[in-house]
Amino acid sequence: MSTYQLGDLTVNRMGYGAMQLTGPHVFGPPKDREQALAVLRELATLGINHIDTSDFYGPHVTNQLIREALHPYADDLTIVTKVGATRGADASWLPAQSPAELEKAVHDNLRNLGLDVLDVVNMRLMFDVMGPAEGDIEAHITALAQLQQQGLIRHIGLSNATAQQVRQARTIAPIVCVQNQYNLVHRHDDALIDELARDGIAYVPFFPLGGFSPLQSSQLEEVAASLEATPMQVALAWLLQRSPNILLIPGTSSLAHLRQNVAAATLVLPPTALEKLNGIKG
Repeated sequence: MSTYQLGDLTVNRMGYGAMQLTGPHVFGPPKDREQALAVLRELATLGINHIDTSDFYGPHVTNQLIREALHPYADDLTIVTKVGATRGADASWLPAQSPAELEKAVHDNLRNLGLDVLDVVNMRLMFDVMGPAEGDIEAHITALAQLQQQGLIRHIGLSNATAQQVRQARTIAPIVCVQNQYNLVHRHDDALIDELARDGIAYVPFFPLGGFSPLQSSQLEEVAASLEATPMQVALAWLLQRSPNILLIPGTSSLAHLRQNVAAATLVLPPTALEKLNGIKG
């Protein structure tokens, strides 16, 4: 499995997103707790050393499961978390972006994960819950940079950010990764991915398989059939071949699907397949 640098941390490019270990709508406990723990314990066996999580998944559910399954953590395991939101009693997503709220979120993540320092903290911007939207982020990144100086955060990333916000953040503190929605049919960040690649910054697409609305495409299905792979494996392989700075965090609560996702890391798409996939329009 190929690797990439998150600051001074080396991670395998095929990672794991823990969001789906919660209940419906990323809220409440999992339907099958033992299965969730089994999925987490299988990660190391499959060579996954990069887990994406957040204390607002559940809330608290995924971090507590990760701690139960994997603590004390392997030396090479990198846990990336997010701050910037809380959850309402109705499972709504609420902005929590003030310096005080960000500091509380960092301490919540530390406590529930059982850590003294967080490897990477992504600032999840909430100017628009549905997607990146412009807005001044100086106060957000300054607050995280201060927590970094206190030794609570090792590296800082961004989530749901515009290219301009990425540039602004980099004038305040080093940024090691950007996490936005991107997949075969959602390619608005093409120019940003290339810009980050030139500067050695990771790009981590969330919803790499389409998220709550799985990718559907006749071209994707045709390529998958020709390669004797699943459409989802092809979609993941396309992302890995799109740019060397792309790290994947597909999520699942199924051991079988987890193994299928990891197998995509060894799937090489021939030029004819890439041409067909590159022609897919969202």
